[in-house]
Amino acid sequence: MVKRHRLAVWGDPIAHSMSPVLHTAAYRTLGVRWEYDRRRVDAAGFRDAFDVLDASWRGLSLTMPLKEQAFAVAAVRDRHAELTGAVNTLLLGDRPAGFNTDVGGIIDALAEHAITAPHAVRILGAGATAASALVAVAELGAAVIDVRARRPERAVALAGLGERLGVTVTADTFDAAPSPVDLTIATLPSGTELEAPIARSLAASGGALFDAAYAPWPSALGSVWGDAPVISGRGMLLHQAIRQVRVFLHGDPHTVLPAEDRVLAAMRAVG
Repeated sequence: MVKRHRLAVWGDPIAHSMSPVLHTAAYRTLGVRWEYDRRRVDAAGFRDAFDVLDASWRGLSLTMPLKEQAFAVAAVRDRHAELTGAVNTLLLGDRPAGFNTDVGGIIDALAEHAITAPHAVRILGAGATAASALVAVAELGAAVIDVRARRPERAVALAGLGERLGVTVTADTFDAAPSPVDLTIATLPSGTELEAPIARSLAASGGALFDAAYAPWPSALGSVWGDAPVISGRGMLLHQAIRQVRVFLHGDPHTVLPAEDRVLAAMRAVG
């Protein structure tokens, strides 16, 4: 029987991904001989690439634009994946298991900056990461969530998700007059630049900024945010990755790793 030892991150684009160095540092610290690579796979090519994986493959990390495709091939899914409709982690086998570790990664990254109980939150963007952000802040107790997107109709699914979670979700365009919030979470693609008047308006009432982007840094939005705290998405990347390592080792994102403090320190040192 072939031992499952191969892992990779798939997405498009993928050259910028730090996942290979983070995971390699983790497995070296844990003393397991697993290989972790990256591969450029687009949405149209996902199924063909997935279907030819052999028994040497242990799991996949998925980034844009593959989280919905990974959700579709998962035979079983964790609660966060079911809520968001997005899978960023696949544990392979006869019945592939799908997980969304982005939710926990956001919660852990915010906690590092003492953000543990926001009341009103604004989310910029309406894609898979926005859904994860919505679940994360709802679990932290947020009661009001304002979603901003170029096309607010894309936020309809997020409004439905808010109803399931018992929070009020409103949707509008980026240029609509903003109300004050405690926290803004930007889930826009790396390199996105909002028009200067819009960015200044969002910053003036936006509280702390958590920007899921981390390359380049500072992000265009972070560079104009003003005096409020600006938090890079690098922390989310780190914490969602350690939850992925838990999945690949234990099959459970909540089961703490052996010597996890040392593993986290090794990942942080290379990230």
